[in-house]
Amino acid sequence: MLVAVGIVGLVAWSVAVVLGAPRRTAVTLGLYGFVFPVVFGKAYALVPSYFDRDLAWSLAPALQFPLTAVGVAGLALAPLPGVPAVSGPVGAVAWTLGVAVFLVTLLATVRTNLTGGETGTGEHNADRRSVDRAANLFVPVVFAYLAVGTWETLATHTVVPVLLDGYPPRASHLLAAGTVALLVFAVGFRLLPRFLVAHTDRRLPWLVLPAGALGPVLLAVGIPGGPVLHAGAGLEAVAMVGWAVAYGGLYRATDRHRVGFHGPLLGTLAGLAGVALGLAMAVGPVTESLVVAHYRLNVLGFLGLTVVGVTYQFYPPAVGDFSGAGDRLALGSIGLLSVGLAVEVVGALAAVGVVTTLGRALSLLGALAYAYLVLGVFVQRALD
Repeated sequence: MLVAVGIVGLVAWSVAVVLGAPRRTAVTLGLYGFVFPVVFGKAYALVPSYFDRDLAWSLAPALQFPLTAVGVAGLALAPLPGVPAVSGPVGAVAWTLGVAVFLVTLLATVRTNLTGGETGTGEHNADRRSVDRAANLFVPVVFAYLAVGTWETLATHTVVPVLLDGYPPRASHLLAAGTVALLVFAVGFRLLPRFLVAHTDRRLPWLVLPAGALGPVLLAVGIPGGPVLHAGAGLEAVAMVGWAVAYGGLYRATDRHRVGFHGPLLGTLAGLAGVALGLAMAVGPVTESLVVAHYRLNVLGFLGLTVVGVTYQFYPPAVGDFSGAGDRLALGSIGLLSVGLAVEVVGALAAVGVVTTLGRALSLLGALAYAYLVLGVFVQRALD
């Protein structure tokens, strides 16, 4: 159910961007509404198995589902004109309660194995254990970022005291870079080599994960400028380049051909462009077009395309027995999202509005195709 919320969130985000919704609404729909629900849904399944434990409370996903949906709706509507002022506080409280369910459940699940030394890795994958242990070690850091970023979100909309200063981009960086990107790195070092049936250099996690763990807090504290921000941007660039080397190596090494593999590859390329713009803004002037391009490259590009590709691995479109289902439409959806993003970024940086709008329209078509395929598979499974 949470994954379905995320898929609907991607479509809503794409529509909002095309219609010119306020950036805060767009960021909320993209990060809180699309990326996070999918991450929540799959984390309930993956984290317990990666820590060789059973989920502490099987009802947690069902309880979190309405809280997250209400939270996203309230937070996304709050910046819109004419919306009752209560929307933001209600959304923030609901979101926070949903995150509390998630964190309490997963922390209770892994409480006797917090460092992840027990990995659940079978003997047939014994050579992967060192990478698996390194990846597990950083999952509690992900939880910490989620807790702090969520507190800042709650504090922005209620009377709860802020930990920083309430500037929204701080919470966005704690959540996007500190929670989701770091989780992509940590879980990715375990999940993607198995999907691609390939191996990555055992040294790469120790380059990517520490940089990816320290960079976000420096970004959040250092914004809008100064040496702390420079250090954070540099560490994020190191993490992304290391991740690009890791996934690029897996992509070249695999002899399997799955449509989902293209998503993380194109997402990584977008992530490299996103951190490059981040470095440029850290050391140079900041413009509205740079900010928009940076956030779209990172949230729709790196995080979004990675989520789309991995989703197609878990829910293969080829199993769909309905009109249009299959790898061709799935590949088309990834292509539309990627090309649309590239066109949008070029249009934004060149300040050519019609090009920007065209790119966003292409991305919307890709989002609709993705939603049609994955939700169609969900409905088919429910009816079988």
